[in-house]
Amino acid sequence: MKKNQTVNNTNICKGRITAIKDTMEVLSGKWKFHILGTLLEGGKMRFMDLLREVDGIAAKMLSKELQDMEMNQLVSRTVLNTKPITVEYEVTQYGSTLKPIIDEIAKWGTAYRNAMYEKTDGLREA
Repeated sequence: MKKNQTVNNTNICKGRITAIKDTMEVLSGKWKFHILGTLLEGGKMRFMDLLREVDGIAAKMLSKELQDMEMNQLVSRTVLNTKPITVEYEVTQYGSTLKPIIDEIAKWGTAYRNAMYEKTDGLREA
């Protein structure tokens, strides 16, 4: 019975690791969380507005990241019939399921930054 339980736990672990790898592949890179966070907070945005909001990203990189996220159905792209052509991006319904995850990552990052600041601040005082 222990052998079957070990095999079952191993399969669950492998499945979980595979799911984590898939998630990290879809969300990998320096900019995806920043872009998603900006769109989740700001709603529908034009390309140039996104470019201004995502500090430090180049237009070519923003375009590539948006294409990747569109391919993975996290972001939708709407071309408006204007002169010049205007393109708007927004988080899809499926992409919006990442909001709680991004919120938790932000909370963790704030706590981590505070802990590290207190740690280095304490070293300076000693």
